Amino acid sequence: MWNLYSITTNQAAIIALLRVINRYVGNLPPMPGVFPDHPAPVIRNDGREMTLMRWGMPPPQFGGPPVTNIRNTSSPQWRGWLKPESRCLVPFNSFAEYAPEANPETKKKDAVWFALNDERPLAAFGGIWTELNGDRGTKSKPVPRPSPRLWLPDNVT
Repeated sequence: MWNLYSITTNQAAIIALLRVINRYVGNLPPMPGVFPDHPAPVIRNDGREMTLMRWGMPPPQFGGPPVTNIRNTSSPQWRGWLKPESRCLVPFNSFAEYAPEANPETKKKDAVWFALNDERPLAAFGGIWTELNGDRGTKSKPVPRPSPRLWLPDNVT
């Protein structure tokens, strides 16, 4: 599952395509790289409102880091968030997967970008959101609670 996407379309296009009624994002600059724990626009199912959320769900009950991709939706850990009131749409223009092999020159895996076509039109994928009751971020730059959290699906269809 990918952990990088971009949203570079303006708010007017997002509002028109996804029929947004309310928006709470202020000025929305182009976001050429949205990584886990970064804020990005999301359209919540409850009232078609656009808001900013950070990417990543609370860690599983047994501990560990926050989760960016949920593969086992039948797990009791996630079942409560699969209801309609927790659904959202995540606008994007492209997403990236890392190449399977390292680039011989840089010794790092290159990001390979995908989009619906070469013009990178606006699209959206489904997600799940919740409130996180705990601080996030680094010790030097904590993100206070509560903070809306977003899960991205394991695949884009």
